[in-house]
Amino acid sequence: MQDESESLWLFSPILFHWALSLGFSFRVIMKRRNIGATLAWVSVMLLLPYFGVGMYLILGEMRLGKRRERRIKELINPYKEWIQSLSEGYQVNWEHAPDAAKYLDRLAAKSEGTPTLPGNRLELLDDCEGVLRALIEDIKRTEESLYMEFYIWHNGGVADEVLEAVIKAQERGVTCRLLLDSVGSKEFLASANCKRARKAGVKIIEALPAGVLRAVFRRQDLRLHRKIVIIDGHTAYTGSLNLVDARYFKQDAGVGQWVDLMVRVQGPAVEVLATTFLADWDIETEGREVDLHDDPGVKRQPAEGPAMVQVVPSGPGFYPDAIYQLLLTTIYSAREELTITTPYFVPDDALHTALRTAAARGVKVTVILPARNDSWLVRYASRSHYDSLLAAGVRIMRFKEGLLHAKTISVDKEFCLVGSVNFDMRSVWLNHEVTLFVYNHAICDQLCYQQRQYIEQSEELCQHDWDARPKGERVLENIVRLASPLL
Repeated sequence: MQDESESLWLFSPILFHWALSLGFSFRVIMKRRNIGATLAWVSVMLLLPYFGVGMYLILGEMRLGKRRERRIKELINPYKEWIQSLSEGYQVNWEHAPDAAKYLDRLAAKSEGTPTLPGNRLELLDDCEGVLRALIEDIKRTEESLYMEFYIWHNGGVADEVLEAVIKAQERGVTCRLLLDSVGSKEFLASANCKRARKAGVKIIEALPAGVLRAVFRRQDLRLHRKIVIIDGHTAYTGSLNLVDARYFKQDAGVGQWVDLMVRVQGPAVEVLATTFLADWDIETEGREVDLHDDPGVKRQPAEGPAMVQVVPSGPGFYPDAIYQLLLTTIYSAREELTITTPYFVPDDALHTALRTAAARGVKVTVILPARNDSWLVRYASRSHYDSLLAAGVRIMRFKEGLLHAKTISVDKEFCLVGSVNFDMRSVWLNHEVTLFVYNHAICDQLCYQQRQYIEQSEELCQHDWDARPKGERVLENIVRLASPLL
């Protein structure tokens, strides 16, 4: 009898692990989420005793926090109605637009309510220092309001000059609001520069605050990844560049300088970007500071140029799967040429199949990635897709002149996407992002030219060289791929 008791005592932790893991596995299955993510979580929980369940509790469910969920429910209808009303008074001429643009417009309008707006002037800016210098000049001319939203604000170089311009704008009476992600901007938020700006009157809000205690109530890897600047309600910046000077940012990561692309926008689309910022600000301040009907940063804008633009915000809470549907539709709409630039390339099965199918039906598909990446998990998960893509005829270009951080897609040289969305599931499902869908030949030509510049600075990955890589690399790639739905 004593031996039986001792055996039971020895096996009880194992039995409890299996009971716990099976219970949570059933919970995951009943969530009816992406099959790859479901299988990945079930595997993690069954194979890693206790630790796997702990990981799931922290990172496995879309827990926004009760207060945030309540605030989003209060905001979603008023903001959607406001954004939908923006199309009033603007006439969109689809006569010369590709059919795919019309389909994307309808899909985005139905899923999010964001309309395509004509009359926009866009300027592509591909030089980090040049972007910051242009931003400083615009800030110097600011008269009423300056709104800035970034994942990362990093001290050093020209970024410090931007902050000086913001402080001076505040001192001359401009309403300055900075919304910065808690994790991405952690160092800046704790710095003397941040304290000095706050002391000068600049309102700086820490978005999605992170911490050990908060992990009990809210998932900690849901991040604010948008890059938006709104100046007096008439000029906006958005794209992939964080508020950093590339010469000073992550220089010890061994990947070279980060290479980004931003868009300077004037015209009706600015109001959608401003409304996106204010929705984020409204959530973080719980409605204490925003009145859409009387906010200096939200203004109806006259036509400034020829570009039709659809602003597509995405992220948990407001628009859970809109960008995913739009990315798939974009790929399947390609008829001749599809070019993608992204620093983090970990597609799920549907996006992977869409790329292979496009290449198989004769589309010239090119994916431009950095040769060196700052995340070894993403690097190996990304490489696990190369075999089948190369076999299907997809060109994979590895950019050698730094970490290519631009997130762009051009389709048939007719329309393009520029924004903050990476080609991975974290960006698609978990991060708050913003993307410009641009239906304009001239802007698409400019982006295609920039993409060709990236290609010229890249080395094409050929099947023969790829097949010659060590077997150990292949094993590691396939192991990491199992976790790719969670990256």
